[in-house]
Amino acid sequence: MSSSSSLVGKLESSTEIEASAEMFHHMLLHKPHHVSNASPNHVRACDLHHSDWGEVGSIICWTYFLKGELKTAKEVIESVDPKNNSITMRVLEGDILEEFKNVVVKCKATPSAKGSGCVVQWVLEYEKLKEDVADPVTTLEMLVQVCKEMGTHLTKP
Repeated sequence: MSSSSSLVGKLESSTEIEASAEMFHHMLLHKPHHVSNASPNHVRACDLHHSDWGEVGSIICWTYFLKGELKTAKEVIESVDPKNNSITMRVLEGDILEEFKNVVVKCKATPSAKGSGCVVQWVLEYEKLKEDVADPVTTLEMLVQVCKEMGTHLTKP
C-alpha cells in the first residue's frame, strides 16, 4: 500500500427533500446565486466568474459559512447530466485547498420512490495535503443542510 493512498478519500451522504429532482437540479445548476435565499445561514453568495450559469466549464465562486467562519470556494463545472439531474464540480481555489490538494463535489438528485420529492446524493472525493488533516465531514454536513433548506425553499407556496 502506498503512503499516498491514505491521503485520498471519499465521503458520501444522501438525504430526502420535498422538492422534485428537476427543481433541485435546476436551482443548483442554473440559479446557484439563489441558494443564499434558501440557506442564508450557510451560503452568503454565489457569483459567476466565467461563462454562463449551468455550462460545463463555467466558474462560480461560493461564499459560505463553515463552523461559524466565512469561507470561499471557486469551482469549475466539470460535467452535467440533465437526464440524471447530476453535476460534478472541481474546486479550483479557496479555503478548503489549504488542507486538500484536490476536491471534487458530485451531486445527483433522484426522484423519490414515494412519488414526490427526491433523494439528493452528495459525494466528496478528495486528496489531503497531509495525513493529519481531518476528512471534510463538516463540509459534507453543511452541503446536506443546504440541500434540505433548498428543498423547503423550492416547495414554499
